Amino acid sequence: MPKNLNVFLVGPMGSGKTAVGRQLSQRLQLDFIDADDEIERRTGVDIPYIFDKEGEAGFRLREREVIDELTARSHVVVATGGGAVLDAGTRARLRARGRVVYLRASVKQQLTRTRRSAKRPLLNNADPRETLERLMNDRAPLYEDVADICVNTDGRKVRTVVDEIESALRSTGMS
Repeated sequence: MPKNLNVFLVGPMGSGKTAVGRQLSQRLQLDFIDADDEIERRTGVDIPYIFDKEGEAGFRLREREVIDELTARSHVVVATGGGAVLDAGTRARLRARGRVVYLRASVKQQLTRTRRSAKRPLLNNADPRETLERLMNDRAPLYEDVADICVNTDGRKVRTVVDEIESALRSTGMS
């Protein structure tokens, strides 16, 4: 792998960005950083608390700043938050600073993977399915636009997804 390789994982909540990122970083011998975890570490509070006190706009500002810093590093795999692609500047930085991998997941798969999580403030409502469908409609074109590689994660083992990403990086001359 080149010395300055960075891989940025984008996709909806529940697509496997954190799990895939951890294994992919080990495989590629890169550092792994979860942007949401980094925001929580820096603020000392969890993301639902930030949403509650600052709203989504306040959270997105923090997210934009953290991702700007993380993507400026070298030798990293960064798992972004599902909404990180909403910011045009963030999309531009992702494209310019590394290889972007879109982890696709169906709404059904997202519901299965997120149903027990209390850390998903956008799903804290009466109809999480409708929310996920709306978010997918809004964000899927942005994920597609920013991605160098697209990988489906529905019903697949993390190792299999990591194998596909590594193979795609090598075959496209990106690694």
